[in-house]
Amino acid sequence: MNIGDVSRISGLPAKTIRYYEDIGLIRPLRGENGYRSFQDKDLHKLAFLGRARALGFTIEDCRNLLALYEDDGRESAAVKHIAEDHLARIDEKIAQLRSMRATLAELVNACAGDHRPDCPILNDLGHGDRPASDQLKKPAGKCSH
Repeated sequence: MNIGDVSRISGLPAKTIRYYEDIGLIRPLRGENGYRSFQDKDLHKLAFLGRARALGFTIEDCRNLLALYEDDGRESAAVKHIAEDHLARIDEKIAQLRSMRATLAELVNACAGDHRPDCPILNDLGHGDRPASDQLKKPAGKCSH
């Protein structure tokens, strides 16, 4: 199979497939003409990688999971450890997103959204989490809701 066929079947863009080859996740055969020649095992690896990436695993996690997948002597504890670490990262991101959402919801609720220029959203963006010296550089904006 050529890269176009594999891209169509796997659902991965050809650019992604080339990238996975460049970083050594897959190693398709090369013909005398230099063209890639993908085998079923390559397609299977790409499906594996596509699913792992869809679950948010990092490239390095994917590399390790793929190595474990191909190792008949693997211990499932190693796989579980990678998945648990990733799950912890997801939980941390969820906590960060909840915090962001709560802050933004509070700001949206505090903004009158009327003809007045006062806007708690812009005030917070202009003054929140920046060093005091930076806060002096830009005046608070006007709300234009």
